[in-house]
Amino acid sequence: MGDLKDSNSIDDRVLSAVPFRQGDIKVVFHKVGDDDEDEHTTERINLQSNSHDERGNEEARTRTVESSAKQRLCPPLCCRIGGGGDPISTDAGDTVAKENKHCPGLGLFYGLLATVFFSIIALLVKTIDGVHAVEISAFRCFFQMLFVMPMLIYYKTGFLGPRDKRIYLVMRGFLGSNAMILLFYAVQQMPLADATVIMFSNPVFTALLAWIFLKEKCTIWDCVFTVFTLAGVIMIARPPFIFGARREGIEGDYTNHLKGTIAAFGGALGAACTLVILRKMGKSVHYYLSVWYYAVIGFIECVITLFILGEWTIPFCGRDRWVLMLIAILGIAGQTFLTKALQIEKAGPVALMRTVDVVLAFIFQFFFFNRKPTMWSLGGACCVVVSTCGVALRKWYSNTHPRKSREPRIRQIFDSRNK
Repeated sequence: MGDLKDSNSIDDRVLSAVPFRQGDIKVVFHKVGDDDEDEHTTERINLQSNSHDERGNEEARTRTVESSAKQRLCPPLCCRIGGGGDPISTDAGDTVAKENKHCPGLGLFYGLLATVFFSIIALLVKTIDGVHAVEISAFRCFFQMLFVMPMLIYYKTGFLGPRDKRIYLVMRGFLGSNAMILLFYAVQQMPLADATVIMFSNPVFTALLAWIFLKEKCTIWDCVFTVFTLAGVIMIARPPFIFGARREGIEGDYTNHLKGTIAAFGGALGAACTLVILRKMGKSVHYYLSVWYYAVIGFIECVITLFILGEWTIPFCGRDRWVLMLIAILGIAGQTFLTKALQIEKAGPVALMRTVDVVLAFIFQFFFFNRKPTMWSLGGACCVVVSTCGVALRKWYSNTHPRKSREPRIRQIFDSRNK
């Protein structure tokens, strides 16, 4: 602009423009001729500003129309085929998320697969001879670490997690790994079905612990289900001061049976505490980061425990080593499918699907170990399964049928009385 001024011999008078707002471009015009008035220059600037605003509004309306048109014209079939929920980029820079539709019953199918895998794990643990439960847990944690590490690198979550959540992650890893160790120990010390039933009682204790630590609502039904669960555990444990000296259906020595019962009950409490901690953390921590803490802390704990107890042994070549690897792989697959099931389906139906675990435990016990369940075991299993299903159904119903607020109705009655 300075060159133009010099070539036309323009004086230093500069025409003032209208006051500019934040985000506007300030343009300075130099007077060219004596006939031009200031108001004409100002008018041209106002016209340019108004036209700029009109163009901006027109572009915004165009983007809105194009976006809405693409939303309306998106065929449902394409949304179903996509299924992954990836956003579609448009020329205007907007993104239209595809409708994420899944096959009906897919979440329940994933839950069923997870249940079958966990049942097979318990069966394999029962069949291994000469390997301590802590060592089996160490192998599972080690392979789980190898699987989760690439996932953490891919998702760029880091290996420590948020600073304010690390204490919860450490507690989750410690309690979760202890629950796994206690479950494996219980399976080795008592009948497979009895250990599975007691371990399956953890949803009932989860509701009770959530009421204590998370201040969640606890109803009279939760108390009833807790009593039923404890009754089922007592029927399976059959303590002598209640049932006398009768030992039908007990595997081996009653001392080992009692140790297995205590271990399974402690594992159920540990699993319940783990679920409460996961609720406390919510979705602020990535799932694989939680599994990473579970595997690392569990592996360290298992190695230290094995050296203290002196139970570290080298598994026999052949079947035992393959079984240990299969336990680790099935554990990873079971946790993955269970997570996918909870992402697609509500927690209530998935918890009901987990009841198949108890049925499979009785079937495996009968066909693979030729051991018929006693009436006390069946009665205790019924109490635990009914209680767990009751908790799941109550949660499911409360989530799908929220209680309507009575405030509008009360306000309407109050207003009518005032009139």
